[in-house]
Amino acid sequence: MKIFAVGRNYAEHIAELNNERPKEPVIFTKPETALIKNGLPFFYPDFTKDIHFEVEIVLRISKQGKHIDEKFAHKYFNSIALGIDFTARDVQTKLKEKGLPWDIAKGFDGSAPISEFYPISNFADLSNLTFSLLQNGEEKQLGNTNMMLFDFPFIISHLSKYFTLKVGDLIFTGTPKGVGPIAIGDHLEGFIENKKVLEVNVK
Repeated sequence: MKIFAVGRNYAEHIAELNNERPKEPVIFTKPETALIKNGLPFFYPDFTKDIHFEVEIVLRISKQGKHIDEKFAHKYFNSIALGIDFTARDVQTKLKEKGLPWDIAKGFDGSAPISEFYPISNFADLSNLTFSLLQNGEEKQLGNTNMMLFDFPFIISHLSKYFTLKVGDLIFTGTPKGVGPIAIGDHLEGFIENKKVLEVNVK
């Protein structure tokens, strides 16, 4: 299983981090060991002092494909989940300043809590899907897929130019504004529309 993630896919999130707006999706990957199933705790690692939450809609590939035409890309996934892209921001910043890859800031163990997957038939319009994240009961992130720079079909088509997408591969599709730090003792709750689908305790 491959885990892809899209950076800088929401304009207001780009602005809050003072990043450059991309002309095509910014892609990075996470290893399978980054995944945490819903309800399991996240243990704060000792190599960083500034981990941020980034809530995202996650696609699961349901059909193998390569060089997928954008107009057919919707046929290559049949379920979605909610995930959190935990980012060691201090580590990432140091690496970016040196022009180095920042894989370790994104792909460390436990950096990708994820909910169960839900059939896309459960949702009326994937291009107008609201999702959110609460930290200790306070809403921190609220996004809608209609705010994405690159939509689901475009992301799948773009990735398939470079990688053979296989059944079970996951795609984290980007985060809206409102990212922020977590602390030991935090309780995070994630929602798709009005349904709570993800809980993570930070220990």
